[in-house]
Amino acid sequence: MRVLVIGSTGGTGRALVAQALERGHRVTAFARNPAKVRERHERLTVAKGDVLDPASVEGAVGGQDGVVCALGHKRWLGPTRILSEGTRNLVRAMERRGVRRLVCETSLGIGDSWGRMGLYYTAFVGVFILPFYFADKVRQERIIRESALDWVIVRPGALNNGRKRGVVEHGTGVGNWILTVRISRADVAAFMLDQLTDDRYLRATPGVSW
Repeated sequence: MRVLVIGSTGGTGRALVAQALERGHRVTAFARNPAKVRERHERLTVAKGDVLDPASVEGAVGGQDGVVCALGHKRWLGPTRILSEGTRNLVRAMERRGVRRLVCETSLGIGDSWGRMGLYYTAFVGVFILPFYFADKVRQERIIRESALDWVIVRPGALNNGRKRGVVEHGTGVGNWILTVRISRADVAAFMLDQLTDDRYLRATPGVSW
């Protein structure tokens, strides 16, 4: 399978690239700075581009069988539309190029999973530290939901760099109103790659956590 990884230099993105190659896929890692793509493999292509540049996004999308998106950034302290506008460009490119499968990482606490990240994130992080970031994730999800693609939105708990355990909780009821639920980026990547060929959560928004 030919898989495009958006956000390939972030924590989840690096895990997506490595695990997709382990599964035998032909992988294109989309990155503003190709030098930050650490993986080297004969089935890996690195495409230089910016999600805010529609032409570079469309160029990378062409010829792919599916896209996994772990788009993120660190501009947390002011209004931003990087996630939503970048995803809008991606969705439009996929629709134009006839690439239907999109698996996108957002977060627990978004949309109808509000409150399920735990009290600390609901009452403090989401209100005082990442309100603009989470607001843009809401817009990002809306753009995907309104598309004609075969999409899956994956909502992980708080991310860490722990090992891949191979067993995660997943579904619409994942999360906790009080305690912070967590999961490794490696396990999120594995779950996302599974969704490229599994229709169980087609056009749904499963949460994932340990």
